[in-house]
Amino acid sequence: MENSTSKNTSSTTMTGALFSTAQNGKILFVQVLVGIFLYVNCLMIFTFFQKEAFRSDTRYVLFAQTLFLDSTLMVMTDLASVGAYFQYHIPCIPCVILCVLMNCVSVGTPLTLVAMCLERYVAICMPLRHADISNPRSRLVGLLLVWCLSSIPSFIEFFAFVASASSSFWASTIICSQNILNIHSWHTNLRTAVSQVYFLAMSAVIVFTYVKIMGVAKVASSENKKSTTKSVRTVILHAFQLFLCTFQFWCPLIESAVFEIDIMLFINVRYSDFILFIIAPRCLSPLIYGLRDEKFFLVMKYYAFWGINKKTSPFFSSSVS
Repeated sequence: MENSTSKNTSSTTMTGALFSTAQNGKILFVQVLVGIFLYVNCLMIFTFFQKEAFRSDTRYVLFAQTLFLDSTLMVMTDLASVGAYFQYHIPCIPCVILCVLMNCVSVGTPLTLVAMCLERYVAICMPLRHADISNPRSRLVGLLLVWCLSSIPSFIEFFAFVASASSSFWASTIICSQNILNIHSWHTNLRTAVSQVYFLAMSAVIVFTYVKIMGVAKVASSENKKSTTKSVRTVILHAFQLFLCTFQFWCPLIESAVFEIDIMLFINVRYSDFILFIIAPRCLSPLIYGLRDEKFFLVMKYYAFWGINKKTSPFFSSSVS
């Protein structure tokens, strides 16, 4: 009996050690990904501010906003995930504020992607009016509109939470998670419904811009063929990025269902959702505009190597003005 008990104890200890090792490896892998992601984004944001040509171009301004939103979301979600991993309790009010900000920023990215597609539509389909439409005033209005629209789902979810949360809950300390705002099942359903309305509206805009740009591409001259084709590919990449960004709104529903089945499966699913629908779509923005854009890549490469290679200097190259 004693041997059997000791074997069971050692088996449980070994299983716990393996579980802890696996979880440590996962959290370390996430920190490496987040570190690389933030370094690349900070380098691109720095590059954006170094050239007047970028700061006065609408598509680069929208790209910079995407980098800022993605970096902010990455920092906040990483802090929340690390806190949940170490089971760190914080007061309810700061957690609620953090969750509202995360929701706002997460919606801001797909809305900015839609704005970038519209900018490409105006540039390709209405080239003569592009300079008039894409001016500093319209850029400011567009940015404010994106921030306002991205705040609406967050405030809806916040007011629904305030109407349902008890006074004792506000005074409690909790392990912060984005699901904390979903006290009842109807909260999750409300969040999903609002997200789907946004998804359908944004998808309709992207499909519209894709069809219009494709129509121009068919009749474009050989000189404009390359630019139009590149815009078509950009819209397709944005559509894929939008799908990944909005699928994260389904994650709470999936995770809640999985949680009822098995806790280990829930942990693995939550980890996969974080990699696929939080980190992955945010890595696409640098690829779409940072590395595929020749002018931006040239300037970024110069600053990435601390200006050592003068051949890539944006100050001596005529390709970047």
